[in-house]
Order: sequence, then C-alpha cells, then structure tokens
Amino acid sequence: MKESWRFVKFVLLSISAGVIEMGSFALLNELLDWPYWPSYLIALTLSVLWNFTLNRKFTFRSNANVPRAMFLVFVYYLIFTPISTWGGNYLAEDLGWNEYLVTFINMFINLVTEFLWQRFVVYKDQVDNAVKAE
Repeated sequence: MKESWRFVKFVLLSISAGVIEMGSFALLNELLDWPYWPSYLIALTLSVLWNFTLNRKFTFRSNANVPRAMFLVFVYYLIFTPISTWGGNYLAEDLGWNEYLVTFINMFINLVTEFLWQRFVVYKDQVDNAVKAE
C-alpha cells in the first residue's frame, strides 16, 4: 500500500512537471515556431530539474547523496532523451503526427519508467530516510 501511495505522489508531482513541460513546449513550438526536437529537449530539461527536486523531497523523502542521485537520474536521461527526442521528431516531423500527442506519449512513458528507475535504482535503499530538522 505504501508503494502505491508513493506512486500516486509521484504522479501528482509529475503533473506539475508536465505543466512546465507542455507550457514551455507550447511557447517554443507556437511562439518561436521551432522544430519539434529543440522545443521538446528544452521543455524536457526544465521539467526534469523541477521533478527531481520535488520528488526527492516529497515522494521518496530521501537524504541520499544528491550528486550521486542526480548522476543516476542523468544516466536514465542519457537513454530516455535520445530515444524520445529522435522518436518524437520522427513521429511529428516525418510522419506528421500532432506534436502535442507525441509529447504526451513521451511524457506518459517517461512517467512510468522514471518512477521505476528512481524507486529501484536511484533511491533503492534510501527511501523515507530523510531526517527532519528540529
């Protein structure tokens, strides 16, 4: 039950990151008329920074070594980012799929895979170990 509640918290905080990602993507895509890949890449980076900070504190409540945790999240994104950027660009630019649909699909895949990565790799044995300052 505790893990399902943790996933619910992760989803709720990820929604705020999703707002940042979709908002910045829309600004870059619509106002600047940029191609899919740079718009997506910048939007993804902004949401990752936001999401990492909030989930470390509120979802996983971890005092894990921050540089190590950030490095492990970086490793995840070394894999996810090129696949989602190239795949998304192919779907949006070459196949003509709606850019927002492609971004939403990438966000959903990211939500599930990143939760699993953070829970079982990044914070594996260091969940709920943050000590509150008195």
